[in-house]
Amino acid sequence: MSIDPYRSEPLTDFTQEANRRQMEEALAYVKAHLGQTYSLLIGGVHQATPEEIVSINPGNPEQVVGRVAKATKEHIDEALKVGWEAFREWKRVPGPARARYLFKAAAIMRRRKFELSAWEVYEAGKTWAEADGDVAEAIDFLEYYGRQMQRLSGPVPTTPLPGEEDVAFYVPLGVGAVIPPWNFPLAILTGMSSSAMVAGNPILLKPASPTPVIAAKFVEIMEEAGIPAGVLNFVPGDGGVIGDHLVTHPLTRFVSFTGSKEVGLRINRLAAEHQNGQRWIKRVVAEMGGKDAVIVDETADLEAAALGIVQSAFGFQGQKCSACSRAIVVDSVYDQVLNRVLELTRELNVGPAEDYQNQMGPVIDERAFKKIQTYIDWGREHAKLVAGGGAPRDKGYYLEPTIFSEVAPGSKLEQEEIFGPVLSFVRARDFDQALEIANDTEFGLTGSVYSKRRDRIERAAEEFEVGNLYINRKCTGAVVGSHPFGGFNMSGTDSKTGSPDYLLLFMQMKAVAEKF
Repeated sequence: MSIDPYRSEPLTDFTQEANRRQMEEALAYVKAHLGQTYSLLIGGVHQATPEEIVSINPGNPEQVVGRVAKATKEHIDEALKVGWEAFREWKRVPGPARARYLFKAAAIMRRRKFELSAWEVYEAGKTWAEADGDVAEAIDFLEYYGRQMQRLSGPVPTTPLPGEEDVAFYVPLGVGAVIPPWNFPLAILTGMSSSAMVAGNPILLKPASPTPVIAAKFVEIMEEAGIPAGVLNFVPGDGGVIGDHLVTHPLTRFVSFTGSKEVGLRINRLAAEHQNGQRWIKRVVAEMGGKDAVIVDETADLEAAALGIVQSAFGFQGQKCSACSRAIVVDSVYDQVLNRVLELTRELNVGPAEDYQNQMGPVIDERAFKKIQTYIDWGREHAKLVAGGGAPRDKGYYLEPTIFSEVAPGSKLEQEEIFGPVLSFVRARDFDQALEIANDTEFGLTGSVYSKRRDRIERAAEEFEVGNLYINRKCTGAVVGSHPFGGFNMSGTDSKTGSPDYLLLFMQMKAVAEKF
């Protein structure tokens, strides 16, 4: 099978009337199909359950997006058993043949791109551009990891010894748990799932409870692509009920997780404890969030910096682990940058994500809505509120883009991950102090530096303690294959999604030496 070189999926230009019309048609189609029921998938068999997850539109909580079956501990036991049965055959399928399932799935996603984006609009509250970007990234992961598996399928170079044939090659780990987040409900889910599967591992996919319908659409696509029974097992459910059971089960070989620091640390601790009958040390791959900063010095293009700050802070309502939540600006241009950011922020429309005219939709659910408001309330007392702070609509979980100035380094606003449309402006004496403030956090995911001084750019590249550093551009929007993504410190295991190394996390090397 001839495969073209990898290229990123183009984003949709919604300024074109034809594209807007296709998206409007997709939204109408999806709206007509809201409220359907989706089942578990275990060993290729669909199963209904008495209890269900009711997924709602965060912009209109009275609107049910879908009802999704809810797995129990017994379902987890069953899925692990059939996963290991499937592993016997799946691990023997050559890597290039496994990759073909990903390429087929990518083609299906491409054909359904507008429809999948529409599902994200309704279930995740993503605006058109954010939803389209998420679907494009999902396609990228399929195309990229398929090609990486082709590359890794051959022997590993070794130094031969006289009189011996010495070979080494990669083999899959076994059956693993994949636990993706809700904020990139198709892209990250697809990347986490497809990487583990193409490396030869059956998986149990437990999607995030706010976005299980989009996860079910991914399962539909993989079934249409012909993925063998038992390789992909779909087990949505309450994390408090099945999460620990899945992580601690002696038949779970690895756990791939993206989410909060608190849950990630718990998974890491539980997975490290040996269980009766467990024959391996479980591997944990975790991405756990950030407190990302944009540094602006006095030499920067201030217009570009202000635009990058606004895009990074308020894209998808600030609900990105890579979002800018701290703008650290040197004193001499602080007021100028702040004022321009305020002007750009006032231009943002907040409202239903279904409406193309809105740049910001709702936050994901009531729990997030209330949590973010507690931070805003704290900020009113300990910093200076200069924009937003309110909830502009009676129905739906909408929050205004909120900006606090004169935020103190080390304070609650400046240190804790909020995961919402709240931006803290921090004043720095000079570039040295700005870099010091940026690094004074337990996280280390993304960061950005706006400067025209080469010495400062090179210093930031060496000393800014983040896994992904951007120079003179926003700190969100990592591109698969171009920006290997993953953070330092409490941001996770620096697993670098979308990189040539990522699939190795789901494989192990075997060496065979034969004496002549």
